[in-house]
This record gives sequence, C-alpha cells and structure tokens, in this order.
Amino acid sequence: MIHSLRWSVATALLLGALVAVRAQESPRPGAIEGTVRDAAGVPVAGATVHLETDVGNLTAVAATDTKGFYRFVTVRAGRFTIGAEKPGFRSSSAGPFNFGSGETKAIDITLKPSSSGDQGSRAPEFYDEPQFTVAGVADIANHGGHGSDTVSRTAQVLAKDIASTPAAVANGARPSLSDEQTLRMAVARSPENFQANQRLGLSLQTNGKGQEALEYLERAHSMQPSDYTTALALTRAYLDSGQAAQADQTARALLKAHDTAELHVLLGDIEEKRGSSVQAVEDYQRAAELDPSEANLFAWGAELLLHRALEPALQVFGKGSRRYPASSRMLVGLGVAHYASGSPELAARMLCRASDLDPSSATPYLVLGKMQVLDPPGTASVTEKMERFVRLFPENALANYYYAVALQRRSEADPEQQHRIEALLKRSLELNPSFAPALLQLGALYQGQNQWPQATTAYEKAVALDSELAEAHYRLAQAYRHAGEPGRAEQELARSDQVTKKNLEKAAEESQQIPQFVYTLRHPQPSPQ
Repeated sequence: MIHSLRWSVATALLLGALVAVRAQESPRPGAIEGTVRDAAGVPVAGATVHLETDVGNLTAVAATDTKGFYRFVTVRAGRFTIGAEKPGFRSSSAGPFNFGSGETKAIDITLKPSSSGDQGSRAPEFYDEPQFTVAGVADIANHGGHGSDTVSRTAQVLAKDIASTPAAVANGARPSLSDEQTLRMAVARSPENFQANQRLGLSLQTNGKGQEALEYLERAHSMQPSDYTTALALTRAYLDSGQAAQADQTARALLKAHDTAELHVLLGDIEEKRGSSVQAVEDYQRAAELDPSEANLFAWGAELLLHRALEPALQVFGKGSRRYPASSRMLVGLGVAHYASGSPELAARMLCRASDLDPSSATPYLVLGKMQVLDPPGTASVTEKMERFVRLFPENALANYYYAVALQRRSEADPEQQHRIEALLKRSLELNPSFAPALLQLGALYQGQNQWPQATTAYEKAVALDSELAEAHYRLAQAYRHAGEPGRAEQELARSDQVTKKNLEKAAEESQQIPQFVYTLRHPQPSPQ
C-alpha cells in the first residue's frame, strides 16, 4: 500500500472528521414519504423524486408507484429538500425542512403542467431559489471546498489526468475524403461561389482541419456576412487557430441578431480561453437558460467546477443528472464535485453509478481509480468496478494498476491476493514500462512481505523514471536504512523532503485548477493507453 507521511496525516484528519459526523448519527431508521399529484389531485405515477440536503447534495432518488407514492428510508437526521419532476410537468419542490432520526415525515408534492410559454429565455425548470451566482468564481481563493490537503491535492491530480480520458464523440458524421475532394473541385471551378466555399470550409472544420477551413469560411463570410451558419463556424475556426480576439469580434457581431444557446457556448469557450472566468460562466449559464440540453448543462457545471465554485457545480450536476438520468458524464461531474467538496464516499457512489450506466466507457473507472489511489473510499463496490475495468480494458496499464491498488486496499494478509496484486502490477509495467507509480506500488508490496532486495530494486527504478515521486524517495531511504546504508538513506530522505516541498509550492500555485478532468469531457479525446 502506498503511503506518504503527509498523505497519511491528512487522510487521518479527513477520516477523523467523517467518524465524528457518523458518531452523531442515530442508528434508528426513519422515513420520508408522500404522494405526488397533479393540479387536479390525481396521483402522478413514474415521477422522479429526489432527496437533497439543504446545500444541494443529492442523497437519494426514487420513482413514484402507480398511486403516486414514494418513500425514502433514512437513519440520518438533518435538513432536507424534496423535489419531483416528470416530462410534461413543471418541476416542484418542498422544503427545506428539518428531519429527526427515527421519525416518519409525510411530504406531498403537486406538479403543475408545463406549457409552451414556459420556454424561450426563461431559466431551466429545475432552478430553485436562490438563483445561482458566479460570486464563487470571482473570488477563486474563497472556493468553499473541503479543507483537507489530501482532497485538494487529489482534485488537482484529477484535473490533470482527466484531459487524457475519452469523451462522447461529437454528434454528426464526418464527411468522407471523397466528399472533401469533390468540394475542393467545386471551389476550384467556382472560387467566388458562396455555397462552394461554405461547404468546403464546414467539411474541413468537421474533419479537424480548422486552419485550412479558415480560408474558405472567411471567403464565404465576406460574400454573405449575415449568414448565421458561416459566421458561427468561422468564429470556431478563429478560436481553434488561436485567434481569440478575432473570434470574439465575430461572435459579438453575430450575437446582435442571434441570441442562441450554441453561440453563447462558443462565447463561453472564447472567454475561458482569454481567462475571463466570470464572463465564461455567465455565457454557459445563458446557453443553459436558452436550451437546457445535456451538453449545455454539462458545460455550465464543468465551468463552475473548473473554477472551484463547488456548491453551484453540485447543484447543476445534481439536477442535471436527474434531468438526464442516462448521462454517465453528468454523474462523473457530480462525483468529482462531491470529491472536491470533501465527500469521497458519496463521490465513489456517483462514479460507480456512472460506470454502470456506460460500462464500456473508461472515464468513470479512471476517475474512480485515481481517487482511490490517493484518498481511498475503501468499498467493495469500488473493487468490483476496478475488476470490471481491467476485464473490459485488459491492455490498459492504468486498469491493471488501479485494480491492483483496489485489491490491496481490501486485503493485505491473503497470500493468494498478494500474488494476484503482484501479477497485475507486473502486467501494468509490461504495458507501460515507464509507469513509475506501478513500480512504487510493487516495491511497497515487496516491502510488506519483507522482501527488501526486490523492494529496493523497484524503488530505485521508480525514482530513476520519476525523480519527482517523493514517496519513492522516502521508501528507498527506508530500504537503504534496512540494508545498513545510513549515508544513502539520508540522501534519499533529503531528496524526499525537497520534492515534497516543491510539490507543496506547486500545489499552491495550482490551487485554482480544480477538475479540468470534467471540463475536457465536453470534447472528444482519444482513448487512454
């Protein structure tokens, strides 16, 4: 098991806080139940009912039966809100209200039918008072996250790792090469033809050739400046080619006549690229108000999470996941938001649910794996998901590594399990020989078995591959001390201290970089290797 002194202390403090909270909970079960009816008093079957804490953390979800009845069984006392929603109705909520352990509380909810007049520029139906603000983004230092140093570091690590995970492929089929050749021939025949230039520009952009697309989109835009499709594509091409100022100018001109959700998403991307976080959040929010689609709600939540506005991010992802219950990435966002807020167990449940929604996607497993390495929830369900990860992705080094870590968290004394863990770590290194964390973990396994020579070799290889791995230096010092080499042990301890200090300073500099992991899920990425 990988431990560092600073991780152990911080984790102990976090676990102590969790134990203190649990000690206050009564074991006596209670229940919150009620009936969901329409405006005429008729029970509404199949409505989604959700139970939240008064700060917006999702606790449970249920569906009403044929009589409109729902029931939540809970042993936890606290302050809660009940909400209900169903297509064709406006969402409705009751609370917040106080709930005592052991009591049974009846909460009935009435759903009113939605109407066509509810759409347009109004905010999404799931909004509750108070309305969300971007105050948390304006003051990044006052992010409201959990105080644990371990949680903060892990969130930053997740932020870096998520960029390499796969995401949903953008809608729409890519034009074939033969189509592109045909379009190029059309432009060659009629270089001043608007449609020919527009279609070629759009085709090149769709195929990831944004720089080439610029020439044709600019030409088409000069011919018909008022054409919305061309101007929108040109704005994206400018942004993708690094011309943020030109992209902003084109988008702002287009906005005067077209206040659309897709344009506000693009404006949000522009503002994010220019470092204007507050304006970016406002644009993503406006996009969600105009069109509360899964993509727009996810973009909004991801931007809030990116800039450590954790409470509104929890609300957007939580309510977005109820609006789109089949969205795996929405649950991933919710899980990372819970983790960054200091709730690793709840985060693990969200990520396990996300992996069940889309078992073939590596994303939930990668987030869950990274989280359980640095701040383990230590549950059987996590181990089960890691086993499925390696079963679905047997050639993935991280899958083998994360499953090994999960097994070691669950059972250290079982010799058979130890052999399985060793085999997984060695397989991870076969797939990625430069993967220093797997060597570190392998060394820790050998050290736990008093196989010091093997442990020393693994640690030496780990620090040779990654000199910034403070834990490897620390454990190598232990190995040298055990071998009767105090001089070399002191050298490694000094290096461990230096790297730890450097990492602390780096963490402070990067404290504003909360899970970019989720943010990049908005865009297609290659599968991890």
